[in-house]
Amino acid sequence: MTLPERLAAYQTRGLMPAMAASGKLTRVVGLTLEAVGCTAAVGSQCRIQTLFGEMDAEVVGFADDRLFLMPSESLKGVIPGARVTPVGQGAGVPVGMELLGRVIDGIGQPLDGLGPIMTSTTADFTAQRLNPMTRKPIEAPMDVGVRAINALLTVGQGQRMGLFAGSGVGKSVLLGMMTRGARADVVIVGLIGERGREVKEFIDVILGQEGRARAVVVAAPADASPLMRLKGCETALTLAEYFRDQGLNVLLLMDSLTRYAQAQREIALAVGEPPASKGYPPSVFARLPALVERAGNGAEGQGSITAFFTVLTEGDDLQDPIADAARAILDGHIVLSRQLADSGHYPAIDIEKSISRVMTAVTTEAHQQQARAIKQAYALYQQNHDLINLGAYQSGADPRLDMAIHIRPRLDHFLTQSMKEVITLPMCLGELEAISQPLLRAG
Repeated sequence: MTLPERLAAYQTRGLMPAMAASGKLTRVVGLTLEAVGCTAAVGSQCRIQTLFGEMDAEVVGFADDRLFLMPSESLKGVIPGARVTPVGQGAGVPVGMELLGRVIDGIGQPLDGLGPIMTSTTADFTAQRLNPMTRKPIEAPMDVGVRAINALLTVGQGQRMGLFAGSGVGKSVLLGMMTRGARADVVIVGLIGERGREVKEFIDVILGQEGRARAVVVAAPADASPLMRLKGCETALTLAEYFRDQGLNVLLLMDSLTRYAQAQREIALAVGEPPASKGYPPSVFARLPALVERAGNGAEGQGSITAFFTVLTEGDDLQDPIADAARAILDGHIVLSRQLADSGHYPAIDIEKSISRVMTAVTTEAHQQQARAIKQAYALYQQNHDLINLGAYQSGADPRLDMAIHIRPRLDHFLTQSMKEVITLPMCLGELEAISQPLLRAG
């Protein structure tokens, strides 16, 4: 049954009043508008008359006969008593191969000045939940072109990974490296809540022409409304779902999940939802898994969405409420270390604190043993770092530590990679075997 048919059925049964032609604005609180005299469903669109023409807004809640609306743009020109007209559901997001190489905003409008997007198909911002029993299992590795990830934190096709980082430790550069080096059919990049300068820099410098040719960039910068930032994330997932349903393997890079949570917090607090943990209302923690679960493998005959969601850690605190919630719903996490970044070690991946939960399902036993030997040597060196630097450790006291000290320069070189360099998975495995063999022989 279509939406209009359902609405008509509800009205016939007396479950909801007939749609009013129009209402009026009665109040503006922050970025939230209140309207009376009209009826519309949560999530539907309304059109508001302003001094400068009509403005679109979405219904985000209601109380008695009052509708709470969140505009998709600034409130300039809004006046008391302005006419509010419900227009039903929005047109949806344009989807199709024509989007490759384009940059769009949170609702699918072009931002790149290359003209309108001519597609014949649209999709809803929200998708129906996938039956978990119909999803294909994660069985094949995903080559992301980054040596440290391919070798020690191997990702599977359809996996959802978190990229945990503070500000200024190289997460955008790492996303760009994966965009260029990943063995994926299509790349969807969501830049949500970033500075406008960073959006253009990412597209022109980090992504480049080669990466952009097979990518779609969804940009909702920091000065966009909370609704637009929220829609930006949902649009990126909608595009990824469309390409997955066409049988393609999609790489989704979402920067960032934290901005999505903050946008939902702004909207929820504006309509009166009480805060819970560090100012985040309960609806934030309900929407996070709903968004993340849209990624992953599809059913038989469909493709996959391998997703990397960045999570901003305030003050490098991994116990931040959003970081803690994200770890529980993702299939692994990669932690970027500020200490490594400050020392010029890029990508600044802390392999001690990072883990891929599906690595054992997509790698051989030999690969797992080699990666385990590298991690153990790295951790042993870090535990004795101060003793080694002070000269308090005497060579020969611990054969395992001696070996860790011996291979440390090779290991540092193995874990670093230039921004433009692409290291394929077979190349990584060959290097991993060579560097881990002395460790395995030493026991």
